[in-house]
Amino acid sequence: MPKIKLTERSVEKLRAPDPSGKQQLFWDAEIKGFGVLVSGVTNAKTFIVQRAIKGNTRRVTVGATNVLTLAAARTEAERILGNFYRGIDPKARSGNMTLRTCLDAYLTARGPTLKEKTAHDFRVGVERHLESWLDLPLRDITGDMVEARHRSLQQEIAARGRHAGKGTANLVLGNFGTLWGFAAERDPDLGTNPVQRLKRQWFPIHRRETLVKADDLPKFYSAVMALESSVQRDYLLLLLFTGLRRTEAATLTWDAVDFANRVVRISAQRTKSGRRLDLPMTTLIHDLFVARRAVGDASKYLFPGVGKAGHVVAPRATFAEIAAKTGIAVGCHDLRRTFITVAESCDISPIALKALVNHSVGGDITGGYVVMSIERLRQAAERVGARMMALCGIDATAPANVARLR
Repeated sequence: MPKIKLTERSVEKLRAPDPSGKQQLFWDAEIKGFGVLVSGVTNAKTFIVQRAIKGNTRRVTVGATNVLTLAAARTEAERILGNFYRGIDPKARSGNMTLRTCLDAYLTARGPTLKEKTAHDFRVGVERHLESWLDLPLRDITGDMVEARHRSLQQEIAARGRHAGKGTANLVLGNFGTLWGFAAERDPDLGTNPVQRLKRQWFPIHRRETLVKADDLPKFYSAVMALESSVQRDYLLLLLFTGLRRTEAATLTWDAVDFANRVVRISAQRTKSGRRLDLPMTTLIHDLFVARRAVGDASKYLFPGVGKAGHVVAPRATFAEIAAKTGIAVGCHDLRRTFITVAESCDISPIALKALVNHSVGGDITGGYVVMSIERLRQAAERVGARMMALCGIDATAPANVARLR
């Protein structure tokens, strides 16, 4: 089988279907066991990994070349090869797999389609809350065990007093069910998914409705403006006046801020929805960013932090300070809910509202065809921004807006 130096260009030049009418495998000259499989009958070209393990040859599909970049495929191939070296056989009978091995195999297989944070949270949840199961074979984990752990996990979390634990218990055992299903696809003899035991026992989860009420916005805004930390203050202002999600705002970097076109450009990799967000800056947000830039901090983040992340994280202490002063107890997502509620009252189109908060606009046939221009979206953003300023008691005609925000 030919060995070539795989580059974006060389992969693109590989002919598919192959003129021979048969599959052709082109090995990478750099990573042993990594290559591109070219179909002999279709135009499909696929990144694959192939290695021998325990006397058997295993081939694992990494992804189609028109879906994954070569760099992403190399990274995933190295992860899969690492599992091979650790003795993890992706095609072993799954019933003999331990939960730990299944978790590794699942995250390896899903790697190209999972965001880094999603994969991290999935792993941490299973390893932390199902620790005693990690080295058990999957077939030894019963419905009785699932039912008991679902109940005990909720009680453990509730006892800590931070929240009821129902959502975490549902999520962790639901993720275990996903792992079992992944294994069962590879071993039909594995049996019934034990998580089915919870079919009528999942904890009911009620959508939160907390927000800053319109009558409370002046008091809340004043408390935010009185914060000693300008980073915390400006971070909360951005959440309130844009509806951005907590992490999207916290990880915002200066290279995403297009001052020339007055647009914040957030890549698909950094949004919860997996869709790129081009958010027009309202006058207030533009002034806020100008003021933050004038501070001259060397960090790449707009809202730098002293911790390992390098940027602000969940500002619980700040919200607690505001609650102590105002009696208004809210969190980051409640500010997003506040923004959406105010936006809905501004008589902007539902499609524009969805675009502003990066919700899917394809929920109906017509919505799927609408392309919202930045300038049209800017009009909607400015209308919402003006309404939010009025509700907060901000004098939009006052000069030196930047100085006030600073």
